[in-house]
Amino acid sequence: MYRNQTYVKPVAQEGQRAGDAQTYYVKHDFEGSAELTTTLAHAISDVTGVDVTDTGFTLNDHVDPEAMDRLFKPKDDGSPRINGHLSFTIWGHQVTVYSDGQIAIVPPRQPAQPQQPQR
Repeated sequence: MYRNQTYVKPVAQEGQRAGDAQTYYVKHDFEGSAELTTTLAHAISDVTGVDVTDTGFTLNDHVDPEAMDRLFKPKDDGSPRINGHLSFTIWGHQVTVYSDGQIAIVPPRQPAQPQQPQR
């Protein structure tokens, strides 16, 4: 996995129906050398299958990366930011970044498939 993040196994969220796509979680390490947006870019890549080096992939189309890094980086005295989050959509995926470094990516909801009658 990437140096400045800890992978958290995706789990079904309360209220999700069986068969729904699961939420992907990753946690950014603010004490590491990478920026929050680097962790986010790799998480989006993991979820969508689009390589972060692909020229079609840019966070700038969805969020201001520099502003997001500044918003969540620790305060000047080194203390962490608390109780904040930012939500936005990338390619139909609902992305929420929390002040503690947690990132949750919810894939687009697929319409329910009609069930076949049982015989």
